[in-house]
Amino acid sequence: MFILVQAHQYTRYQALMDQAFRLRKRVFHDQLGWAVTIDGDCERDEYDALRPAYLMWSNDRADRLYGTLRLMPTTGPTLLYDVFRDTFAGASLIAPGIYEGTRMCLDEEILSEDFPNLESGKAFGMLLLALCECGLSHGIETLVSNYEPHLARVYRRAGLAVEEVGRADGYGRSPVCCGVFEVSEEVRTRMQQALGVGAPLYAGYRPHKKADSETVRISA
Repeated sequence: MFILVQAHQYTRYQALMDQAFRLRKRVFHDQLGWAVTIDGDCERDEYDALRPAYLMWSNDRADRLYGTLRLMPTTGPTLLYDVFRDTFAGASLIAPGIYEGTRMCLDEEILSEDFPNLESGKAFGMLLLALCECGLSHGIETLVSNYEPHLARVYRRAGLAVEEVGRADGYGRSPVCCGVFEVSEEVRTRMQQALGVGAPLYAGYRPHKKADSETVRISA
């Protein structure tokens, strides 16, 4: 299942939170070689202290994590502006309807155990589709994210049109790109078709108009 864990729910989903920070350490520090803050076997930074929302992909008992990402409004402090500003030097990406999605990662080992026939590219696409549905349900109009260049083809295979607004070196072993994508029912439908997914993935999906959508909380 795909759920949004907000600040007032951290304790309820503590098992997933702990697994997410450990997964982030393995992916961003151990595998990608990014200069991230390590705390034992976990990766956390100052933006986690701002009590953001996290999209989590887990089993139905919410005790086994498959994937995660962090959501933050661009109207407040963001990793995008404070750390990765060089990746979009000529663009302005601050607005109430624009959210930053960061630290997106999958636990490929756990996924292969529970879904042996699920290809990793499709799994990544499913997390993106759930992100789109989450955005539609919470009044988000545009999502912006940093990613390594090889992920561009994964986005395309998932039916997601990501506009690259810039890239820069100096963050890890590969260049880091900055891309934006629209959150809309049209985008969702295109992704569903590309991934062969019919029913909604995000547990809280509600195809409301933006004015009626629930706003994502970032603090308790």
